[in-house]
Amino acid sequence: MGAGAVNPEGDALVAAAADGDLRAMGELFGRFRDRLRVMVRLRMDRRLQGRVDPSDVLQEAFLEASQRIADFAQKKPMPFFLWLRFLTAQRLLIVHRRHLGAKMRDAGGEVSIYRGAMPEATSVSLAAQLLGRLTSPDGAAMRAELQLQLQQALNGMDPIDREVLTLRHFEELNNNEVAEVLGVSKTAASNRYVRALRRLREALEAMGLKME
Repeated sequence: MGAGAVNPEGDALVAAAADGDLRAMGELFGRFRDRLRVMVRLRMDRRLQGRVDPSDVLQEAFLEASQRIADFAQKKPMPFFLWLRFLTAQRLLIVHRRHLGAKMRDAGGEVSIYRGAMPEATSVSLAAQLLGRLTSPDGAAMRAELQLQLQQALNGMDPIDREVLTLRHFEELNNNEVAEVLGVSKTAASNRYVRALRRLREALEAMGLKME
């Protein structure tokens, strides 16, 4: 069973939440809160850091999920975790547009995926995540310089490759979940990840770095 699957106990909680049981809804959301927080931190525009608390985005997502859980329970359009993730991403997109408006449109900042637009993971956030997973030779650049190099390597990648890496390597979605999010076959999702990971490794090796 995938990390985002809902087991029989979870199915019972979904049914209870759909009937208005907020305790059940809170337990369901709590199971995936940490994964959703990672997604928000990766995709929050750096201009909002310090201005917007990821917990506020999660709270808005929880409220919306509570209002829409009955519709989900009836239709079940996707796995439960992906549904929560979709709602959370949409709330983050609203926060971006609320605070950044035209500035966001001018600078891009969104990636088009199977189920609509979503904030892109920032190269700053991805580079910070990578720093903890890298080994480097003696005498490597200081942390700030290393992060800048990682950001440049990530920015040089194809956007879809960067998105696949974000989903698999940083958000830790499994291959089935990535295929669902991107609207592609499981084979295509796997092939894209292998290609994206190879390109990242090549870029890092050119910098004298390697992934653990």
